[in-house]
Amino acid sequence: MAYLYLKAVHIIFVVTWFAGLFYMPRLFIYNVEAHTQPQAERDLLHRQFVKMMRPLWYGITWPSAIITLIMGVSVLLKGGWIQGLFKPEGFWLLLKLILVLFLYAYHYSLHRIFKQQVAGIYRYSSDQLRMWNEVATIFLVAIVMLVVVKKEISVIWGLVGMVLLIFILMLAIRIYKRVRSKGQ
Repeated sequence: MAYLYLKAVHIIFVVTWFAGLFYMPRLFIYNVEAHTQPQAERDLLHRQFVKMMRPLWYGITWPSAIITLIMGVSVLLKGGWIQGLFKPEGFWLLLKLILVLFLYAYHYSLHRIFKQQVAGIYRYSSDQLRMWNEVATIFLVAIVMLVVVKKEISVIWGLVGMVLLIFILMLAIRIYKRVRSKGQ
């Protein structure tokens, strides 16, 4: 019974963590684009975006990432998943955990961008940040597919699907950029 509650809390905080991972790069993009405005407007917008970013990052995204990790480890231990991790039937879980490690690296990269932007340092263009914003989507799709499909998933078809998803996302970004530049 406790296992199901741990699992439910884990899933809830995965959702809130991803909410932060999806929204934070959008704020980065808006902040970078505000940097092109006249000085007075730029300063006002920068203060506003920092005011929006701080509670999202420190009040939702970071706590959710930490609780996700704690609950995820608890689910692994309480559910007995560790024993099968390096067996053929646990291959999906091993892949998922590797993706989760990369997801935490992505989270840390957003933390670095956050700290830079708060300091008024803009190292990435809005187009670069738009592409970086889609990384969370790729992780989400890959991890959910592994969890739901488990050992029935074909590594080859999984990779083909991921490449196709990445292609579609990059195409959508290019189309958006064209539409946006025509509107200006």
